[in-house]
Amino acid sequence: MNELPQQLVNGLLLGSMYGLVAIGYTMVYGIVQLINFAHGEIFMTGAFGALTVWLWLPGGTSMWLALPLMIIGAVIVAVAIAVGAERFAYRPLRTAPRLAPLITAIGLSLALQQAVWAWYPEAKSARTFPQIEGGPFEIGSVTIQTGDIFLVAAAPISMAILAYFVMKTRTGRGMQATAQDPDTAKLMGVNTDRIIVIAFALGAAFAAVGAVAYGLKYGEINFRMGFILGLKAFTAAVLGGIGNIYGAMIGGVVLGVAETLATAYIADIPGMDKFGSQSWADVWAFVLLILVLLFRPQGLLGERVADRA
Repeated sequence: MNELPQQLVNGLLLGSMYGLVAIGYTMVYGIVQLINFAHGEIFMTGAFGALTVWLWLPGGTSMWLALPLMIIGAVIVAVAIAVGAERFAYRPLRTAPRLAPLITAIGLSLALQQAVWAWYPEAKSARTFPQIEGGPFEIGSVTIQTGDIFLVAAAPISMAILAYFVMKTRTGRGMQATAQDPDTAKLMGVNTDRIIVIAFALGAAFAAVGAVAYGLKYGEINFRMGFILGLKAFTAAVLGGIGNIYGAMIGGVVLGVAETLATAYIADIPGMDKFGSQSWADVWAFVLLILVLLFRPQGLLGERVADRA
């Protein structure tokens, strides 16, 4: 129990990263009812975009100076790929049966993995990600690693920016209208194609921020990193309520805390020692999803997707 505060902080940090990626899933689904399974790979390309910027900078550059440029590079790469995917892969299939864009998303996911592997062949195992100097920092009985400081700041700032954008701006209100009824929104003068592109771009930007946080937290990235994390982010979106932006972040935090506590404490239960290893962390995440779907299928905060039947 002395470790409980530390484990809760670890889970909060992990969940915040899941939530940043889950926002992209829930925004796109809320507007066009598309599960973009390539979103995990967009997250991955953001990490490699940040790494590319770092490799282009002169040797000896301080990480504190390089980090803003790396974030910009990650966002540019992720947004460019997401917008391109929407324009050339998903938009032509917007009126097709739902299975067609789903299969396209899976194919795009595999294509992005192979493209990054071709660009960075050494990423087949892992590429070292630059780290922020200093730390770790002690706050009472809790230790925060230097790489986690970025996530501590980025997650709440990103959510505050998104909340303001959606609730207070003209484009944000257009997104809400398109999510409720795209046909009526178009009749009212809303450019729904532009709104959908913005949704893809925003989701990709938040995924890129999460990708930089991942690299700083774990110290390495690889071309397969987006697959499992993308599935967990989708799980977080479902936990919070698909289509619910705030639910995506809450679902991510719940998932991160549950996964961390399960990994830390299940091994202490008699006869359960082998189920508490790190390799079982992914299993417990999906067990939680199954339980939520059984007892509250609309998610913790409820879905915000209009019935378009």
